[in-house]
Amino acid sequence: MIGDIEEKEIREIYQTSIIQQTAFWSEVKTLQGVETRAFDFKTRYSDLFNTSDDHTYFVGDLLILLQKVDSEHCIAYIPYGPEIEPSAENQGFFLEQLSEALRESLPPTCIMIRYDLSWESQWANDDDCYDMHGNWIGMPEKRIQEMRVNFNTEHWNLRKANTDILPSNTIFMDLKKSKDDLLGNMKTKTRYNINLAKRKGVQIKSLGLDSLDIWYDLYRQTAQRNNFFLHSIEYFRVVITAKATNTDSPAQVFLLVAEVDDQPLAAMFLIITNKRGTYLYGASTTANRNFMATYALQWRAMEMSKDMGCTEYDFFGISPNPDISHPMYGLYRFKSGFGGQIFHSMGCWDYPLDKEKYHYYASYEFKNQSYHLC
Repeated sequence: MIGDIEEKEIREIYQTSIIQQTAFWSEVKTLQGVETRAFDFKTRYSDLFNTSDDHTYFVGDLLILLQKVDSEHCIAYIPYGPEIEPSAENQGFFLEQLSEALRESLPPTCIMIRYDLSWESQWANDDDCYDMHGNWIGMPEKRIQEMRVNFNTEHWNLRKANTDILPSNTIFMDLKKSKDDLLGNMKTKTRYNINLAKRKGVQIKSLGLDSLDIWYDLYRQTAQRNNFFLHSIEYFRVVITAKATNTDSPAQVFLLVAEVDDQPLAAMFLIITNKRGTYLYGASTTANRNFMATYALQWRAMEMSKDMGCTEYDFFGISPNPDISHPMYGLYRFKSGFGGQIFHSMGCWDYPLDKEKYHYYASYEFKNQSYHLC
């Protein structure tokens, strides 16, 4: 099913709307001390899609992050890749064949390949996974998921990971619609808050690297308010300074701030890759929340994305449903008000290369589950 795997230069990674599969993201992670590698693979269209009689080859690629788990071992992490999404019945076999093809190209101390799949969940259209109000209940237990995904595989070796690293639930805005239609499809309160912010004098500006401390002060307040891990300012400095302009898959990074009378109220990182704008990181002040600055900030980011030729906007992460006990419920309530389409992806799937060491790692990871900032 999978043709030859060939390693290639990072700068040759194909153009994509998925930030985490770009040469730009490789540069970000390299500057953060992570080894990255890129590979081409090829497979027939007829092996990917059940309805296809096309026996010509599709050529795709992967960005792989080799992440250390101790002084000797690593995992091969593939963030939101591969991009090509086979028919549901073929997904397990495709991942199995791809994993076996990659095995010889990875370090012998690599204990597993982890695919953080951006593919739509195979259960997203199952009525049993929704309650009577249409809210997503979630996927079935791991055993059932693994039975379905490993269907047609030879080794039955794909495992649902104990934790998802990148968000597996998000909201996409269709930027092909007019701005009036986008506003019209929002919830009344969201649209009102956008207009309220304007009336209160909220202005949106683009910051440079020299203003990163403004972002970090807001981010620190947000982390303390929501009790999540605080990254260093260098983590974000890398995102702004990473350059991939001489590659096939660059990105444009905008640090936007919402302010009133030069007082910062909220800020965010907007990343433009190909035809997608992504809200990657956000922060806001604990005080003066009545200015509704976060609403004005998101609307401006959508306007900018649309004006720059994007066809979609990714809110990048919500709780899977409106469960007030979920730590990401606040994001669900805020982001769903903009009227986009909720999307549930497959999340992380592992292909163990060293089963004994994989089981040890998986047990450790299960005890230390948390939400991640990519």
